[in-house]
Amino acid sequence: MTTSIEPTDVGASASTGLKANVLGLFDSVVMAVAGSAPAYTIAATTGTLIVAVGFAGPAALLYCGIPMLGIAWAFSYLNRLESNAGASYAWVGRVLHPALGFIAGWSLVISATIFMVAGSVPAGSYTLSLFSGAAAGHPGYVLLVGSVWFLVMVALVILGIRVTARAQWIMSGVEVTLLVLFAILAIAHAASHHVATFSWSWFSFSHFNGMAGFAAGGLVAAFYYWGWDVSSNLNEETKNSRRTAGLGGIIGVFIVFALYEIFTVAINLTLSTKALGANNGNVLQTLGQDVWSGLGGKLLVIAVMLSTIATLETTLIQVTRTLFAMSREKTLPGFFDKIHPTRSTPWIATIAVAIVSLGLFVGSTYLGSVQKILTDAINAIGLQICVYYGLAGLTVVVAFRKILFRSVKNLLLIGLLPLLGAVFMFWILGEFVDTNTSDSVVIWVGLGGLAIGLIPLAAYWIMGSPYFKQKPTLGRSVPDAETLS
Repeated sequence: MTTSIEPTDVGASASTGLKANVLGLFDSVVMAVAGSAPAYTIAATTGTLIVAVGFAGPAALLYCGIPMLGIAWAFSYLNRLESNAGASYAWVGRVLHPALGFIAGWSLVISATIFMVAGSVPAGSYTLSLFSGAAAGHPGYVLLVGSVWFLVMVALVILGIRVTARAQWIMSGVEVTLLVLFAILAIAHAASHHVATFSWSWFSFSHFNGMAGFAAGGLVAAFYYWGWDVSSNLNEETKNSRRTAGLGGIIGVFIVFALYEIFTVAINLTLSTKALGANNGNVLQTLGQDVWSGLGGKLLVIAVMLSTIATLETTLIQVTRTLFAMSREKTLPGFFDKIHPTRSTPWIATIAVAIVSLGLFVGSTYLGSVQKILTDAINAIGLQICVYYGLAGLTVVVAFRKILFRSVKNLLLIGLLPLLGAVFMFWILGEFVDTNTSDSVVIWVGLGGLAIGLIPLAAYWIMGSPYFKQKPTLGRSVPDAETLS
């Protein structure tokens, strides 16, 4: 007979203030896909990926996708131990060390806040491009329209998770439908026009410029996938949260992986190197025009616009739920855990993030071109993603260490895949920093943002926050079959 864990289900307690049992599996999958924002990511990030690895984009996404799936499985099993809106913040702190848990939470907070700029800029420019190409390139107009979209998403997040979920059904449904349609059109177009010949080498290591090039591609690919874990930040508000939230994330990773690979191959086949270089900030619109002249570009701009707006909403959810969880445990100021009395949302945290993000958004308009802002933000966020994903991968291995060798399934899904994900994340983080020390903006924003977190960490530790006094609790007992089933 084995000693079993008593999984903690914070969401089952009305004392948290969050509205429990609102979201189902379909909602979790939609949120995970919206969090990764496939249309926005393909449009905004393909140029950065091409600069990093050329035609090896499919390989970078494949070799990052496998470790990312390991991280998704890590989140799934960690959800079974504790339903907590802080997700990696709570799990890492309970299993490895409270300081590491704080760093995991802070990594998400900083990366999500930076993304508000990386998301609001294209939200404004893509919306304007539907009406005027000149207006889409005007910083003032982009700032105005992007800010309006951002504030609309802030309002939806405050109104409640049920309203947020329904909005995501519509935005992500239209986005994915358009992407699937154009994936079919792009492949058919490539077969008939032969701009380039398909090559299996696109999935090999031959196109990478050594290990440094592979690490650069992996960092960008990590940004591609980032966001699916929003389903775990919503676990306190999800039905059967110990199972549903993690499963939604896994299914979401599979869906976006398929979309990314299809479109990256289609772009290699359909657009020439010259076209890719000239339009690296607007690749999806260029592809749409190429396969469906006239209407195609506009439809894909709509898909990208909806995707961008949708992921602004899910990113707001991630950062505000994490701030809420950290504040609840007295590791950040207490006002972040204030819940709206009728909407059951952390509204003070949402407003605070909105104010900071809008300030950064305004400041970003004076930093250079839209593409330069996006490239620097993507790489900086990639560094921060590696930290908290890597820590989560290690956490599940430690938490379930006593049962890893009880079955092949346990060894693969709880041990080897998450460990591979963790090692991969930490490796591309170290390799990128080691080979890009001259890229001061990315290094300072990426690692500097993390370093700022050491200030509140030290302050609340010195003030005696109970969180930092806890000893590892999750994973000390061996989970039974019912917990893992």
